[in-house]
Amino acid sequence: MTFWLWYGALGGVAGIIAGLMGVGGGIVIVPALVWLFTVQGISPAYIQHMAVGTSLATIVFTSASSARAHHRKEAVIWRTVLSIAPGIVVGTLFGTWIASLISTRLLRGIFVAFIYYVAVQMLARITVRPHRQLPGSTGIFGAGGIIGCISSLVGIGGGSMSVPFMLWCNVPMRNAIGTSAAIGIPIAVAGTLGNIITGWGIPALPRLSLGFVYLPALIGISLVSMLTAPLGARLAHTLPVQLLRSGFAAFLLLIGTKMLVGLL
Repeated sequence: MTFWLWYGALGGVAGIIAGLMGVGGGIVIVPALVWLFTVQGISPAYIQHMAVGTSLATIVFTSASSARAHHRKEAVIWRTVLSIAPGIVVGTLFGTWIASLISTRLLRGIFVAFIYYVAVQMLARITVRPHRQLPGSTGIFGAGGIIGCISSLVGIGGGSMSVPFMLWCNVPMRNAIGTSAAIGIPIAVAGTLGNIITGWGIPALPRLSLGFVYLPALIGISLVSMLTAPLGARLAHTLPVQLLRSGFAAFLLLIGTKMLVGLL
């Protein structure tokens, strides 16, 4: 019962962050699940894999709820979602295969390095050329492949990369957040299927697992995150853009530092 309460609380926080920042919530879900799975006594060799797989499964529901709320605000650019989705799916499936082959320590190190990179990029406030636009079909397929691959390695919905990518292409902040929320859906679906397949039949995994997806955590987090994601979306349309950018970067640095300390 205690763990169910923790899963619900985690889902509440993740849902707000998902709606507010256009991410799937994985940046907070993964490190929290690493801690919870450690306390539960899950095999250390697969803790990071379980955290990543379960996180991606919850993002299916969180991103759908967040995208729906942003769609109501007319903030989702659906033509961008549809054009980037094929690259997203290919990259995500490739990333889940790579993740199944490496150690949990290396996988955690990749996660820490990634979120530090994104935080510094956001704080740098890189100025883009005014005429820059989203790339053509080949370019956006490649961008989707990279976003999907890295997202599946670290267990996120891709917002940490797709939001900066769209800002770099001069997409307005609130549209970038809304569109990123929708992009999280194909990432999460493909990543979940990949983690179920690559983790299937491993005897060291706990009961009530589908491959690297732990069902009790999935249910507890998803039920609450779907309720709180619309609240985060409403905040995204009322708070100042620069506050959103700075808050997102500070949050990433906090999580990254916490995980780095644990890794060392």
